[in-house]
Amino acid sequence: MQEANHFIPHASSFRDPAGFVFEKEGVLYRQVNRIYQENYEHLMQSGCYQQLVQKGLLLPNSTVTENLTGDTDWYTTILPERVPVISYPYEWCFDMLRDAALTTLRIAAEALQYDMILKDATPFNMQWHKGKMVLIDTLSLAKYDNQPWIAYRQFCEMFLAPLLLMHYSRQQLTGLLLAWPAGIPVETVSALLPRRSRFSLHTYLHIHLQARYSKRRKGNAENTASFTKQKLRNLLGSLELLINRLRTPQQSSTWSAYYEEATQRGNYLEHKKQLISSWINELPAIKTATDLGANDGLFARLLTQKSIEVLAADIDPYCINRLYLQRRQERASGILPLVQDLAFPTPAIGQNNEERSSFTSRAGADLVMGLALIHHLAIGKQLRFDQIADFMAKLSSYLILEFVPVEDEKTQQILQQQTRHFPEYNPASFEAAFSVHFDILKKEIIQDSSRTLYLFRKKTAAS
Repeated sequence: MQEANHFIPHASSFRDPAGFVFEKEGVLYRQVNRIYQENYEHLMQSGCYQQLVQKGLLLPNSTVTENLTGDTDWYTTILPERVPVISYPYEWCFDMLRDAALTTLRIAAEALQYDMILKDATPFNMQWHKGKMVLIDTLSLAKYDNQPWIAYRQFCEMFLAPLLLMHYSRQQLTGLLLAWPAGIPVETVSALLPRRSRFSLHTYLHIHLQARYSKRRKGNAENTASFTKQKLRNLLGSLELLINRLRTPQQSSTWSAYYEEATQRGNYLEHKKQLISSWINELPAIKTATDLGANDGLFARLLTQKSIEVLAADIDPYCINRLYLQRRQERASGILPLVQDLAFPTPAIGQNNEERSSFTSRAGADLVMGLALIHHLAIGKQLRFDQIADFMAKLSSYLILEFVPVEDEKTQQILQQQTRHFPEYNPASFEAAFSVHFDILKKEIIQDSSRTLYLFRKKTAAS
């Protein structure tokens, strides 16, 4: 069937009998199966879909009446609006996950007005798109059946658990969802949270009491007696109240004040901006870029002024959180901020290691920038220049990289933390390693510094 109809089922879409996502001729579609027909018709005819889309809570889609897969279970096909780059909750900062949780609760409350409910409450169904969090899984909405919320425990373990752990520990811990992609068990969370968390009524109800109850009755053994809409509204309201109170401090880190310090270096920052802007203007149309080591997004924002879509990645979660909050406040699209350690980029995980794709497979773009990054990777992370070049060659045909020499104050700070010397860290070795994959198009020393900015173009097969 697959070969005859030339479609490719999406690796992450196989668990829900209501339908699945597939690709055909480079376009992503979602098939709606007959088993979901009643729910889908209610969603579309009740006004629920229109209301959620109008409020920016649900990813819009259009209907395709053709059976593109030839599947006998087919009811209809929908064409969702394309999300340029998919991200995962273990790559998000605190406030991204928090906003995804609050949006999920708002969707559940809105849907309830149309006799519908979310049957799934996972952050994997949420994406940062056009400056806001949206639900991308249309089929996760089902007719309300007067039963307790089936996704309640899932919500607590996938949203509430990591948020509470971050709130009480004051640490960035969304990466825990990489270890527990199906959610952090409430029993584990209850054991990890400090004793004082039990004095929070809502935390006690949704985590500690649930963990205690879970030990007595394993599995999803909640009371299946009639559960009124008002009870469900109260539950959603309690969760919303708790999550609205959660905070993680905007801590200062080693690099969080980087650009503030850079402004004290004379014309360094402005000259770097001018070089990057002029170089990009000379390149073939650049529509997408990946900013590696983006810090708080100063140069990512520069790219958006040229209508370039940017994936901004940095190891510092507090820098990324500030960037996210700024974009959210401005209701600005064009930048996807992600927490990413480039020495240990997000791996592919899940069924057959294909269900959730790797960072490298998603980070490809027309242009990659790495400003004041190479010394962190080569000295701080002890990656060889050829390893860094190999990695970047997988991502783009054009690179703008900044080489920070060994005598630079920032390089010296990193060297002081190392136990060995790095005689191989020099411009000649850097250029030689990158020349395997790239040609140097431009090279210029940035004013009021000893740093060099490079523009690379990937070599063609013929060269």
